[in-house]
Amino acid sequence: MKLSTRSRYGTRLMLDMARHYNGGPIQLGEIAKRQDVSVKYLEQIIIPLKKARFISSVRGPKGGHILTRPPAEITVGEILAVLEEGTTLVECVACPTVCERADICPTRLLWQEVSEAMYAKLQKVTLADLVQQAKDMEAHHLTGKPAAAPLGTRRK
Repeated sequence: MKLSTRSRYGTRLMLDMARHYNGGPIQLGEIAKRQDVSVKYLEQIIIPLKKARFISSVRGPKGGHILTRPPAEITVGEILAVLEEGTTLVECVACPTVCERADICPTRLLWQEVSEAMYAKLQKVTLADLVQQAKDMEAHHLTGKPAAAPLGTRRK
């Protein structure tokens, strides 16, 4: 099972914006450089994120893009649901009519349970959690201090 490049890079884009949340609008070129992703690809990824109102654009010479909500209020599950166009691993879970066996298929129930468990975990992890995890990882790398608690388990 793999997440699409669109979801992985889209999550990195959102995390980058969360890390620079209080710094004003961010240009895609800056994010592209920091994340080593082409601007053209980020331009494609940002469209559904703007449509879902996670990001807004600011025009002008100091313009760019900003998160519409604080990082603590945006979950990875929400981001992936937009970029993967749903929260299910297989089409028949969301739309049983695509398969004539949906009513009698035990694996469909398994895919449903797995999808629900995965997205339940992703709904517990916010961009703020990822920002803190990144800081902890950087500190660990520089100082050798132990890593932090697992994502989505921190007290707010």
